[in-house]
Amino acid sequence: MAGGDAPHFRRLVVIGLGLIGGSLALAARQNALAATVVGCDERQQSLDEGLALGIIDEVEPDPAQAVAGADLVVMAVPVQANAEVLERIRGTLPETAILTDVGSVKGRFVADVEHAFGHLPANVVPGHPIAGSEKNGVGAASASLFERHKVILTPSDSTDSTALSILAAFWSACGAEVLTMPVARHDEVLAATSHLPHLIAFSLVDTLAGEEDNQDIFRYAAGGFRDFTRIAASDPVMWRDIFLSNRDAVLEVLTHFSQDLDQLRGAIESGDGRRLLQVFTRAKAARDHFSRMLSGEAYLTTMNNESVRYRAIAGGPVRGDIRVPGDKSMSHRAIMLGALADGITEVEGFLEGEDSLATLQAFRDMGVTIEGPERGFVRIHGVGLHGLQQPHGPLYLGNSGTAMRLFAGLMAAQSFDAELTGDESLTRRPMERVATPLRTMGARIDTAEGGRPPLRITGNQRLKGIDYELPVASAQVKSCLLLAGLYAEGETIITEPAPTRDHTERMLNGFGYPVAREGAKARLRGGGSLTAMPIDVPADISSATFFIVAAAITEGSDLWLRHVGVNPTRIGVINILRQMGADISLHDEREAGGEPVADLRIRYAPLSGIRIPEDQVPLAIDEFPAIFIAAANASGRTELTGAAELRVKESDRIQVMADGLGTLGVTHEVRDDGIVIEGGPYGGGRVDSHGDHRIAMAFAVAALRASGPIDIDDCANVATSFPGFVELANQVGLSIQVSGETA
Repeated sequence: MAGGDAPHFRRLVVIGLGLIGGSLALAARQNALAATVVGCDERQQSLDEGLALGIIDEVEPDPAQAVAGADLVVMAVPVQANAEVLERIRGTLPETAILTDVGSVKGRFVADVEHAFGHLPANVVPGHPIAGSEKNGVGAASASLFERHKVILTPSDSTDSTALSILAAFWSACGAEVLTMPVARHDEVLAATSHLPHLIAFSLVDTLAGEEDNQDIFRYAAGGFRDFTRIAASDPVMWRDIFLSNRDAVLEVLTHFSQDLDQLRGAIESGDGRRLLQVFTRAKAARDHFSRMLSGEAYLTTMNNESVRYRAIAGGPVRGDIRVPGDKSMSHRAIMLGALADGITEVEGFLEGEDSLATLQAFRDMGVTIEGPERGFVRIHGVGLHGLQQPHGPLYLGNSGTAMRLFAGLMAAQSFDAELTGDESLTRRPMERVATPLRTMGARIDTAEGGRPPLRITGNQRLKGIDYELPVASAQVKSCLLLAGLYAEGETIITEPAPTRDHTERMLNGFGYPVAREGAKARLRGGGSLTAMPIDVPADISSATFFIVAAAITEGSDLWLRHVGVNPTRIGVINILRQMGADISLHDEREAGGEPVADLRIRYAPLSGIRIPEDQVPLAIDEFPAIFIAAANASGRTELTGAAELRVKESDRIQVMADGLGTLGVTHEVRDDGIVIEGGPYGGGRVDSHGDHRIAMAFAVAALRASGPIDIDDCANVATSFPGFVELANQVGLSIQVSGETA
């Protein structure tokens, strides 16, 4: 094979000239991936047709003769024909040739190779393109069949890495997205996502075809029936072989499906509308999630990483009248407490960001019926404090440290085991700060090395209330222990060294569960219950902060932000910016669902550096990336201390912000628990957000005053806290362009 980005084989042999084999041969020819493409098939008619259509260069009916001298051999025969073909090519297949297949069952192919060769050669790389059509035969071949489709390669531990990379490059050159996974996992996944749907489609069509009025049934069938049963037109012989070859995995998922179908039958017979709604809403949410995942927009994608970049340039004054999305902290808590309440909780203003959606999905996985979200509206059918059900697998919490820590307290008290996991960033976050006091309450929690996720929590533990002093002010730890305290014997008392956000206490009281506040102490007694109530989630002050700073640093700005949450435990950013000279005024102050809200007006005014009061740090802990940008635009020095908590957020926000500020030319000095920033003019440059959404947005705001463009890498996670940020920012005067690439 010659070098270069795309592989170029001397002799490519495709054994089996059906739809997949023919399409691959044609794609290889049209993309100049092989000097000679040889077709091999037991049907002379297929060979003649392939040659006539220009799909192959040569024909060879005998597999043993075909593979002689080949450097890539692709087996595209029915899965139960693999064994015979492998026996025939065993003596003539060159040792250096890469051997792969396109079958839907990988375990059977590997077993057939091992039987034929006595072992699994290093150059054997099983493969499976997730592409196809209800059409059959070489005449239906299309060179574009694999474009924007996935191809799964299933290498073993002994697979040659060079062979794997060459084959991956070959498929990529055909337009496919290449993924890898273990053989056994592939067969389990495909049994559920491909094989079972085909089985149901074949069975449904066969059942209806046997009805007396079958003509009317098919004549008046709607689009949904036609769409679902389209796959029943697939090759029966091929699918017979697939089901027999992947028998165990298919039977397992079929058994599970049959049980669930029986439950739906029972719900219909008994008129159990609640059960039907639970299944249907959960299924709709899952389908919506999978759609987002396939388009690269979902919070969970284990096979695809999307790199999103921002390019921000100086815009004009920041002007407008807008409302930013709902508060993420309150959205998490609204779902949690609504699920644990008795009755139906209706939530307005729910943040439809990926982290909040992950929390919502986790409760669906535990049997809670949740309608929506639809334009911020969610209806939660609470199951009570003791009504959660064991999920089928780990609870995935996306990128949210808040959700992970609050779930830890909640799950520590359940009657079933649970595992909490998240994305790569979340698995680096410290969790011993909640695990340690929970263990003191009687919980059994195992963490990964260094006290990091995943968290494995053993159920059926009796918890006892504790009197705990937080070593570091943290609303997440406080809320975690209060949630565990709902189930604990006796009283749970939390003392914090400095005030932190009190959304959990306020919301629990709103749900009728009394939480007392006595100075620095929050206390509750276990054994009560929650009663459903309506919740109106205010606009998130953390999201509003980027616009507050944008208007505060840009001449000529005059911006209104509506219905912003101004909880006294969250307005540190307003207090700090006002001390720096910002012109921020609050209007129409009121309460919504027990939370204070107001409309904010921000007008440009020159800022001056200050020493940030340490008592304001816990009240603005999430807003400091944006505050750092305000400091870079202030005259004089801004000094922050007492903020070591910033080093264990989604990133080390002190160091990552310092690195970015340094790139722009901002003079600064990093300290263990803070930073000193000298304000003044700065330029553009390329900064790395390290996947931290708040840092990405902060540097987008910084571009308003930069002398050149600011390119910001790794911005995909902005969706975790602020969906629609770029559109809203550009609407009020910022200038942000988005680019992305799939890796």
